[in-house]
Amino acid sequence: MSKISIITSFAGLWLTSYLSDRNQLIFGFILIFTFGILHGANDLVLINQIENRKKITFFKIIASYIVIVVVSAVLFTLLPVLALLLFVLVSGYHFGEQHWESLIQNDSSYKKPFELLYGLFILSILLYINADEVTKIILEITGIQLTAFAYETFLIATGVFLVLLSYIMTKKHLDFKKHIIEQLFYLVLLCVIFKSSSLIWGFTIYFIFWHSIPSLNDQIIFLYGKYSFHNFKQYVKSAFLYWILSLIGITILYFVAKDLVVFDALFFSLLASITFPHAIVILKMFKK
Repeated sequence: MSKISIITSFAGLWLTSYLSDRNQLIFGFILIFTFGILHGANDLVLINQIENRKKITFFKIIASYIVIVVVSAVLFTLLPVLALLLFVLVSGYHFGEQHWESLIQNDSSYKKPFELLYGLFILSILLYINADEVTKIILEITGIQLTAFAYETFLIATGVFLVLLSYIMTKKHLDFKKHIIEQLFYLVLLCVIFKSSSLIWGFTIYFIFWHSIPSLNDQIIFLYGKYSFHNFKQYVKSAFLYWILSLIGITILYFVAKDLVVFDALFFSLLASITFPHAIVILKMFKK
């Protein structure tokens, strides 16, 4: 999957020269709403597989997601700083887990913190490079205007702790050493992509080609035993209803609340409502 991620990343980097910022935004959201949402739309099937195929009712899952949507919306409205921090932490761990889980075979007490720090480091690079745009978004959500020092601190702190944990991992995980040079190359490539692209387009390249598509591959292997085009069609078929419901929910939210002050809070609450339960399901899947 890494070869596919590299090739598609260079393709995305090449498109950067031909797409205006507006078109990058449009194309980025198209990819996010297709492959991005799709990779998290099959949680019900995954749960049934994890729980030895014990059937969990459709309405129970929908009710659970609605509760999480409401809780997320309340948090982003009343406690936006806490909600945003939780969203970043959960997203960071989810990204790091997806990237490293198959590369490090044996487990230890350092593996999960390392995966968390790796994901947070990726996010810190993206936020630091796009600090001006990110500051406007955070200001709208929380009412707090961050300075360049905040992004530098986040980047340096996660980078230092990641280096320290990487040193420990070389002692604890023999299979970790053989990936170091390769992973450093990937980090440099992502830095180039983030620097050359707009915020949304840079995030899209990483989120789709380095996270969502590899996650789809892992989920298909978990559900059907191997990846094939036939199994991919089966996955899409089983996830289709939840994917459509997610798109309908996002569309309704946009048209109802696009002119409201709390639109960003509501939009991020919806993203969080998808991310939080999906991250838990994927964590259970890897354990299984």
